[in-house]
Amino acid sequence: MDILIALIPALMWGSILLVASKLGGEPDNQVVGTTFGALLFAIGVFFFISPDFTLTAVIVSFISGLLWSLGQMNQFKAVTHLGVSKTLPISTGLQLIGTSLFGVLVFGEWSSTMKLIIGISALIIIIIGVVFTSYQQKDEEDKDKQSPLTKGIPILLISTAGYVGYVVVIRWFSIDGWTAVLPQSVGMVVGAVFLSIKEKPFSKYTLRNLIPGFMWAAGNLALLLSIPRVGTATSFSLSQTGIIISTLGGIFLLGEKKTKKQMIFVIIGCVLIIIGGVMLGFTKK
Repeated sequence: MDILIALIPALMWGSILLVASKLGGEPDNQVVGTTFGALLFAIGVFFFISPDFTLTAVIVSFISGLLWSLGQMNQFKAVTHLGVSKTLPISTGLQLIGTSLFGVLVFGEWSSTMKLIIGISALIIIIIGVVFTSYQQKDEEDKDKQSPLTKGIPILLISTAGYVGYVVVIRWFSIDGWTAVLPQSVGMVVGAVFLSIKEKPFSKYTLRNLIPGFMWAAGNLALLLSIPRVGTATSFSLSQTGIIISTLGGIFLLGEKKTKKQMIFVIIGCVLIIIGGVMLGFTKK
């Protein structure tokens, strides 16, 4: 039962881009709808946990939410160039690399020789996995000098900066996850609306995309519940396996076209990223 709870984040987070793509709308509609869904979920949870807020916790959590909205907005934008099956594996790999480097350089993780060896090996494997996942054939590049990858990677780098910041600021100030949930979701909504204010973020598609917001929040809640049950390493590792859902879902459910060679490279890349993620999980013990 505990392992099933630990698998919920992978199921929820791995499906968000698929569901949002199916529900339709522009990235602005998708991110605003998602954040409002997360806020509604957080308000419901608040009545059951009643956290003890401090001013620092509220401000830091709010800033974390702002950074998350930057990460999510640009992840949705990257999908328009790369598709779901390529965006999430690359995004996951970059996030693992970013958060790990911050952990080592800022928080002094990997203090033992064994953890250092495992951590460095994991990062190398993840980088190789990202390269495999982002593989595109030469004829694709020849047809369009400004290839989808060239357009998508800079957007994903901005997305990664937002996601890494969202995790790091909470860790920096040692904010409890339960305390962060509500003010964080408020920051997510404010950030999403601000980033999309020049567009038309409110439409029927915004309402539809409340569903991915509920999914994200449910995954976040399951992660908080699973950490004390199965440990940080196992919870963290299992949460990374969601890229299999998004990758295969993008190909088979959304009809994103891949050549046989691309399919092989993408699957190998996903497996390598998951292996690297699992290895990083063991450095957190």
